[in-house]
Amino acid sequence: MPKNFIEELKWRGMIHDMMPGTEEALLKKMSAGYIGFDPTADSLHIGNLVQIMTLTHFQRAGHKPFALVGGATGMVGDPSGKSQERNLLDSETLDHNVACVKSQLERFLDFDCGDNSAEMVNNYDWFKDFNFLDFIRDVGKHLSINYMLAKDSVKSRLDTGMSFTEFSYQLVQGYDYFHLNKHKNCILQLGGSDQWGNIVTGTELIRRKGGGEAYAVTTPLIKKADGTKFGKTAGGSIWLDAEKTSPYEYYQYWLNASDEDAENFIKIFTLKSQAEIETIISDHKEAPHLRVLQKALAEDITIRTHGEEALKTALSATNILFGKSTSDDLKSLSEKDFFAVFDGVPQATVSREDLESGLGIIDALSAKTGFLKSNGEARRELKGNSISVNKEKVNDQFMVTEDILINNRYLLLGKGKKNNYILIVE
Repeated sequence: MPKNFIEELKWRGMIHDMMPGTEEALLKKMSAGYIGFDPTADSLHIGNLVQIMTLTHFQRAGHKPFALVGGATGMVGDPSGKSQERNLLDSETLDHNVACVKSQLERFLDFDCGDNSAEMVNNYDWFKDFNFLDFIRDVGKHLSINYMLAKDSVKSRLDTGMSFTEFSYQLVQGYDYFHLNKHKNCILQLGGSDQWGNIVTGTELIRRKGGGEAYAVTTPLIKKADGTKFGKTAGGSIWLDAEKTSPYEYYQYWLNASDEDAENFIKIFTLKSQAEIETIISDHKEAPHLRVLQKALAEDITIRTHGEEALKTALSATNILFGKSTSDDLKSLSEKDFFAVFDGVPQATVSREDLESGLGIIDALSAKTGFLKSNGEARRELKGNSISVNKEKVNDQFMVTEDILINNRYLLLGKGKKNNYILIVE
């Protein structure tokens, strides 16, 4: 028998709306359900993680999850939560994005575990041969204009205007549910609370076209305690793609969560049990400065998004940031992580020829770079053993050579514990 999926979501604070009878239907037998993912970018971001985790819990409860990637709906554009119409994508871009999204979902869902293996579906497969006349005859006639106008996603845009393309979106999404209900036995659609109107359009279409069993559950939109937007930083979105957001930056985002947010996030974004989470929260409250809660959250979600090795790299970079590192730790950093760790550190450029002819440490500190004001200051600091190169102390005889460069291009000079300077070799 399946586990109680709804009960699991409830204690984690992951239910916003639910259609009557949903919990009872899911306890009767293994059921199929789905969530749609928008392929308008070639990577998902942490705003999508709530839905990814919802599907993960659905599968862990013994049910069969479908991840629908909207190859067709991506060409239309969902008006939900949007103040203006977005640009539509061409098929080549959509195909690329769909492939990228699929590879990311495979990190969280098990696509090879027997009867309840996850499946990926693309609504372009059933819409590509569906002509307009057939669609408005077989789908459009079942839902009145009054019904469609009553949806919040439509009402909120009536003053500013919306195209027929966007207006028809709920019909298209509704038909997705009808198709999956009929051909894949999906009896549940899940999504964010802003999708409630589109989801119940699907249940209504199923009821009117065939009388099938169909339910709906939505999750709350995540908000941070300080009122700032979840998943956003000064640098933009936090992506699941390591090239867009490095594992170090990803780890740091979760590590820097406030205590209040971390208590909420660890329930939503990890698979830890209620008892485990209560213990972590209790331990954290005994010594908040150790940030036990944030570390548990950041480590768990970084491993599941990027893997164990990526977490090690993120921890290594974090140690560098707080001065607990070696030259080898620095050299292991990617260029992206190096500049993420030393964001805002002053820089100077020297030529590779300078290194080939021999660049002494005094020149590296002052004459060639301006890190220190004079050769005299450089000598005094070196004599006082306060100068480091790539986090290792050096004396006044030290020579800068190519073999010590980070990524064959960078050198980190330091004075004391807090003053850093980057040399870029060109």
